Amino acid sequence: MSHRATALRFGAVGLCNTAIDAVLFVLLHDHLGITVANFVSSSAGMVFSFVVNGLFTFRADRLTLRHAALFVATTGAVMWVAQPLLIHAWLWVLEQGPDVTLASMGAGDVRIWGAKLASIACCLVLNFAAYRFVVWPHRPDLAEERGPVPAGGESE
Repeated sequence: MSHRATALRFGAVGLCNTAIDAVLFVLLHDHLGITVANFVSSSAGMVFSFVVNGLFTFRADRLTLRHAALFVATTGAVMWVAQPLLIHAWLWVLEQGPDVTLASMGAGDVRIWGAKLASIACCLVLNFAAYRFVVWPHRPDLAEERGPVPAGGESE
């Protein structure tokens, strides 16, 4: 399995996952607050991501409870711990800059969008590494691992 192809599939799934997460977050943050809105939006994206990354990106034959537990543990650490901290950090950084206003959005909304998207970008690398090396690690076929079978005999 090519690492480049895996990364491209991960990116495509990530675009869909990001859209689910970001849109839900923006719709919910005024009503639920940043932390709860992030929990809800990232959880919805997480369910989508588990199924599609497992079967499509990393080509798992099936999704197991072990995969689910590892996925929730690794993704939960990134999305429920690192991401809210990053959102607050990015909001702080963005609040230090000049006011940004658009006709259809207030400066606060622009900053929320920016902080959420910047935090998603930061978490992208963490999630890919966790999925690739922890949840669905590449395990070469036993034949690849053992090498060629000698003519007329079995490998040791």
